[in-house]
Amino acid sequence: MLLRSSWTPRLASNGTNAAERVVLALADDIVEGRLAGGDRLPAHRDLAKTLQIGLGTVTKAYALLERRGLTRSVKGRGTFVAIQQAHGDRQIDLSSNAPPAALGARVLARTLTGIARKIDADHFNLYAPPGGHLEHRRILARWLETIGLAVDPSQLVLTSSARQALSLAFDLVCGRQGLLLTERITYPGALALARRKGYRIQGVEMDAEGMVPQALAQALDGAAPAGGTAVYLTPTLHNPTTATMSAKRRRAIVAVCRRAGAWIIEDGVYAAASDGLPQLATLAPDITLHVNGLSKSLGPGLQVGVLALPPELCGPAQALLQDVPMAPSAFSCAVVDEWLATGVVASVQRDLRHEARRRSRLAVSLLGASELVWHPDAYNVWLPMRRDAAEGVVAAAAQAGVKLTPPQTLMVNPKDRASGLRICLGGPGFDELTGALALLATLLKPGA
Repeated sequence: MLLRSSWTPRLASNGTNAAERVVLALADDIVEGRLAGGDRLPAHRDLAKTLQIGLGTVTKAYALLERRGLTRSVKGRGTFVAIQQAHGDRQIDLSSNAPPAALGARVLARTLTGIARKIDADHFNLYAPPGGHLEHRRILARWLETIGLAVDPSQLVLTSSARQALSLAFDLVCGRQGLLLTERITYPGALALARRKGYRIQGVEMDAEGMVPQALAQALDGAAPAGGTAVYLTPTLHNPTTATMSAKRRRAIVAVCRRAGAWIIEDGVYAAASDGLPQLATLAPDITLHVNGLSKSLGPGLQVGVLALPPELCGPAQALLQDVPMAPSAFSCAVVDEWLATGVVASVQRDLRHEARRRSRLAVSLLGASELVWHPDAYNVWLPMRRDAAEGVVAAAAQAGVKLTPPQTLMVNPKDRASGLRICLGGPGFDELTGALALLATLLKPGA
């Protein structure tokens, strides 16, 4: 005998047809907590009779709900609410731009076996030099070649994370009273770092390809800070907008910086998805500091950062590192060496690209917003909107158990009206992500 449903059938007041009105009514009650995960929905015929609508209309509505991840059907038992409401501190985190999980236990086991056969014990028994062991720099130089960047190992500094590499780059070219120009909306970690260091930060206008060269030229015109001047930007899969610069745009940016005598700090953590586009450090190796790391391109657990420097900055970098060593662990470097030798790097990056595309398609299908900005290889999507509207969605999502990035953390000028939602797709499991995106779709619909 089937249990009766606890849902009181109703039709939403808005909606273009009866099926959509059923979907909106059920979605509202699920998001508001009037229906909990596991609750049974009325049988198709019962709901059709109660609401005085066609059986086919109910079937269509239930199919839409399941496609959006709000419900699940069990053969012979019925249809049930799929979303589990968050309780206490439990949240689905869509605020951290981490890659999806791509490493299995078997790969890790084979890696450990391979490392054991050829590990250099001296790398564990001795302190690393300030910029990292030469052998480790050679390994990371080989990895940079996989993204099209050829750098002499002597011009590399290794750190324990890309964030450390970025911090060092800022210190080298901005100084205490420097000027940092960056995209008007940009990576929150870089903004937080620059603010803590006390730099003057200036936002530069963006378009669909990222930073606009003409706007950058105007911002640099007449800039004369007490410290240095640097332009920080992410040319590939910009975080958070996913914008990717064409080769022409990259050359234009380099030309503007060269004319103005400004350093370039290139954030290349997503460069593995550039498909042959030139790195800024390739176009202008004498004025570009290239920041990279392995956590975005291989996995968050692999904490290795790398900073590729123009020759004239190698000495100052070594001097800074004497006081604050940043070298990564010998074990992490041994893992990279093993993965390069056995083809795991290429395999993982291929798997990550496949999963990123699967998750991007899911976000587009569930959110369905015409304004949604996305790239198939990015780990996030971007929804432009007014700052106050974005703040409202973030707050409502938090109440429903979904954590999003506060829009002001992405903005050079927190008082700007134009902002948006960064929705990160890589961290949660696929089923959890489906439920969270379906919930967001409900919060984003007009009138919510």
